[in-house]
Amino acid sequence: MKTKTFLIIGLALVLAPLKAAAPAAAAPSQPIVTVYKDPDCGCCKAWVEYMRKHGFRVDAKDTRDMEQIKANLGVPASLVACHTAIVGGYVIEGHVPAADIERLLKQKPKIAGLAVAGMPAGSPGMEGPPPVHYQVIAFERSGKTHVFASH
Repeated sequence: MKTKTFLIIGLALVLAPLKAAAPAAAAPSQPIVTVYKDPDCGCCKAWVEYMRKHGFRVDAKDTRDMEQIKANLGVPASLVACHTAIVGGYVIEGHVPAADIERLLKQKPKIAGLAVAGMPAGSPGMEGPPPVHYQVIAFERSGKTHVFASH
């Protein structure tokens, strides 16, 4: 009888931490980010990995037709960068930091999306010396823009 009791207590001790961890594992994760990128672009791959490290699920789609994708999604020509993403109904152009995307998804402003024009050194996916100051620009379908964040 003692052996059976010890076995039950032992199993309870082993399984208790697993049961306690289950709700945390079931917590909702960030939404899926669909990224359109050139298959040969290293910084695009680096941004995809950066987003994954920040809890986003990423569906990376390689394409050589980036100009058409940007045009279809309404990315202003002045804000073009190397990759274009969609998350939560917003367009994300270029090396936008995860924290700015999280803020966008939380606040849900009435804009088309966010962009970091070009490929500024020090932005996510463009790490390396020397970093430069850059801005994340919010853009509307009308073409109106404003600064969303500065880094």
